[in-house]
Amino acid sequence: MIRVREDAQTTRWDRVAQRVGRGHSRVGGAVVGIIALLVITVTIVVVMVTGGSGGQSKATASAGSSTSQVAAPAAVPAPAAVVPAPATVGSAPAAVPAPASVVPAPATVGSAPGEKSAPGGLGRSVPVRLQIPSIGVNSDLMSLGLQGNGTIQVPPSGFPAGWFTGAPTPGQIGPAVIAGHVDWGGSEGVFFNLRDMKNGDKVEVARADGSTVVFHVSAVEEYPKDAFPTNQVYGDLDHPGLRLITCGGSFDRTARSYVDNIVVYADL
Repeated sequence: MIRVREDAQTTRWDRVAQRVGRGHSRVGGAVVGIIALLVITVTIVVVMVTGGSGGQSKATASAGSSTSQVAAPAAVPAPAAVVPAPATVGSAPAAVPAPASVVPAPATVGSAPGEKSAPGGLGRSVPVRLQIPSIGVNSDLMSLGLQGNGTIQVPPSGFPAGWFTGAPTPGQIGPAVIAGHVDWGGSEGVFFNLRDMKNGDKVEVARADGSTVVFHVSAVEEYPKDAFPTNQVYGDLDHPGLRLITCGGSFDRTARSYVDNIVVYADL
């Protein structure tokens, strides 16, 4: 009987042991499963962290590469002014003096006996004497008409000068004309120095009525004989004028005459 109980007790403890063994097995399996789950979770976290930092590194590297490739442009200096600023002018520019008169005003005439100023023109009176102090001329005057070819006659010798009868007399309104030779037979003529006259030089013409008319030179010109300005020299005037004419320029030995004319313009 006792043996039976021992066997029964033994059997009962065996069963308990088996149950405990099974419980241990179940607990062990659960622990193993939990450990495995933890390992997997840690691995996933590590991968994610590693991948994120790597991507961030790649992105940073890419950004750095892009930054290194596109450099900030250098500052462009402002261009220099094309038109420089004018200097400050502190005062008004100096006044430019007016040019000297081309035609000097005639000196007042009339103080000497028989000498008259004639701004409005005198009556007709034959000129009898010509005086030009600046070039030393003091000559009687002869009458000159027209030649057959329509040109003005010239004096038959180097002296005296002559006045053209087809023009106004000196002192009348219009251009009076007096002509003379520059030379004659190898000697100086009455108008040898005519080309040396200057603006303002005085020209005095004594008239048959006892008056003396004083002109002043306004211009000295030289013209080729084949381009002589007839209208300019002999054209009408609204005041008394005077033209002194002689030869000038080079001497044409074939034609035995000078190629130019010297013309002195004078006015009251």
